[in-house]
Order: sequence, then structure tokens, then C-alpha cells
Amino acid sequence: MAKNIVFFFLSLVVIASCSHQPRLVQHQGYALGTSYTIQYAEIDPAKEYVQRGMDSLFTEINRSLSTYLPNSDISKINRGDSLLIVDDHFKKVFEKANTVWYRSQGYFDPTVGAWVNAYGFGPDQPLKSIAQEQRDSLMQITGWPRLRLTKLGQVKKDRPGIYLDFNAIAKGYTVDVISDYLYSLGSKNHLVEIGGELMALGVNPKTQEGWKVGIDNPLQTSERTLQSIVLLENQALATSGNYRKYRIDPITGEKYVHSINPRNGLPSRSKVLSASVRAPDCMSADAYATALMVMPIGQAQSMIEAIPNVDALWLIADKQGVKEVYSSNW
Repeated sequence: MAKNIVFFFLSLVVIASCSHQPRLVQHQGYALGTSYTIQYAEIDPAKEYVQRGMDSLFTEINRSLSTYLPNSDISKINRGDSLLIVDDHFKKVFEKANTVWYRSQGYFDPTVGAWVNAYGFGPDQPLKSIAQEQRDSLMQITGWPRLRLTKLGQVKKDRPGIYLDFNAIAKGYTVDVISDYLYSLGSKNHLVEIGGELMALGVNPKTQEGWKVGIDNPLQTSERTLQSIVLLENQALATSGNYRKYRIDPITGEKYVHSINPRNGLPSRSKVLSASVRAPDCMSADAYATALMVMPIGQAQSMIEAIPNVDALWLIADKQGVKEVYSSNW
């Protein structure tokens, strides 16, 4: 599943406290094609200084990883530039993508976007039919093993048409970068949220407890309701989901979503409405949450439970509404 779907349909809500404690500074804005909210206990640098630093980091990351900017590094690579030497942002994301691709046995794959576009995913649209000839062509330009990063920092492709998209991991990476930036300025208690992906450090200054965040009920209509409340203590949380695009079986009345298996390009019906991952860093949480949307749930649980300090929550559609399924270490 392409993570840009998540950009528009995923939301988490920060639970705020009304108690009068140390001043909480808040930044809100728009970056990476989505909104952000950043909160921290007041520190010595002025708010304007902190904002300029964050804006600079957003610009750096966009120049490296944004597929929406025609002159970004990733856009140049997608057009066939094999000589460009990527920066550290790109290298870190590439290396993490490689790790998650391996651990997920290929269910996380940043080259799957061509399939998503070909099927014409939309809120009310049926999946397009793909002829065998087109399917064969798409298989030739997808697959993470067809890419490699050289020691010089150049991306080499087996096929020139391979399209690389880090939307499913770059947002989480940016959360980590902003959190590290705040820590470098002396912030030991903050919550960074970008497009629903979060990193919580220390405690909420207003409650002197860990940060509490809410995960939306995936079947809510016009009024926002929470499905679950999660406590974060020096942890990140990312949620992937396409539950706003669920369909209803006309015969059984059961809800389901379509996800694309990146290993073969085939769409499959799934009752998984969303998957949330809690991890020490948001880049990992972001990537694993994407993989969990398409992995068979038994295989996904085994993977998560084998990774230290990582746990997961799945929201599954059933006839009664939503069922919560947890990894054993949640």
C-alpha cells in the first residue's frame, strides 16, 4: 500500500491536560505535504529560533526525499540520474528501508507505487483490471532488490523505469530528525507529531506523566471518536491504514479493504483497517506499520514479536464493528 494514502486518511489525536504546570510551547504548521504539531517544555532558545531550525530541516529533507519536488534528489534518481551522490538523509532512509524489506520478507517495498497507480485506488472506485502484458511490464520495474546504494552514495537500478518512493518511511524519519534537533537544544520533554506519526520524549510537562495519544476509531463518520489511547514513554508511534476506503460486501455485509501485495502486485481483500506500531524510533515504526497492512496477520505478529522493543496493534473489521488485536508484547 502506498503511504501517501495514509497521509490523507490517517489521524491521531494528542490528549491534552488542563492542569497548570510548566509552560508548554507549541509549533503548528504544514510540511512534507501534511500538517504538524510540535510541543515541548519551554527551553532557552526563543520559539522563533527553534522554528527557523525546524524549517531548515524540513527544507533539507524535502530536497532529498520529496517526490513532489522535481529537483529533489529522489526525483532526479527516478528520472535516471545514476551519478548523483545522495546526502545522509537519503542514506539513512535507504538503509532502514533495506532492513525492513528484509525483515518483512518483501512486504515493505518502496518501489510498489507503480502498482497502486495502475490499479487506480480511490475511495469509491473499483479496482482497474490489469492485462497480463501490463502486469509483466510492471513486474520488471518493481522490486527492492533491483536497487542498490554504492559506497560512493549513488543509487543504481537494474531497470531504468524503477520508481522509488519513500513516502512510507520519510515522514517517520523526519519526526526523528526534529526530535533529535529539539534534544540538541536542551529539550528533554517533547512530543513531535507530523501527519499522525509521533515521537514522545520524557513526560508531558503539564501532567508529569508519559505522553498519552489517541488512535482514531477507523469506522467513525462525521464525529471524531477514539478507538484506543496509547501511553508513550520515550517511544514513537506510527499508524498505517486505508480504512477510509473500505468497501462492504453486498452479500455478507462485511467490511474489507484492498491492499496490494508488493511481492507479486496482486490486490488482496483484507479486514485489517489499520496497523499501529510502537518503537524506539519513528522511522522504524512508520515502515513496519506499512508492512503490517499487507502481511498475513500471523506472519506479521511473528515478525513484530521477534524485534526487540517493538510492538503492534491491529484494528480488524468484523460484523460488530472493530476488533483490536495486539502483539504479545504490547
